[in-house]
Amino acid sequence: MSATDDTDFSPIGVIGRVTVSIPADGPGEVLLPVRGGTEAFAAWSRVPIDRHTQVIVVDHTSARSVIVAPLPA
Repeated sequence: MSATDDTDFSPIGVIGRVTVSIPADGPGEVLLPVRGGTEAFAAWSRVPIDRHTQVIVVDHTSARSVIVAPLPA
């Protein structure tokens, strides 16, 4: 993967942080480390997740949308 090519990037398994709380019925936002920086992604979860919680990406639905789960404490 080249530094300018997003097509091969898979966020699955990446650990990030919730910046906008994720409700049960809609998206929130997470910051994920990408290519040496951090980028915001729309995020969904099966359970509500509070702001500042560390999460792991378990799937992605588009280039900028991910499904996350809270990291075990």
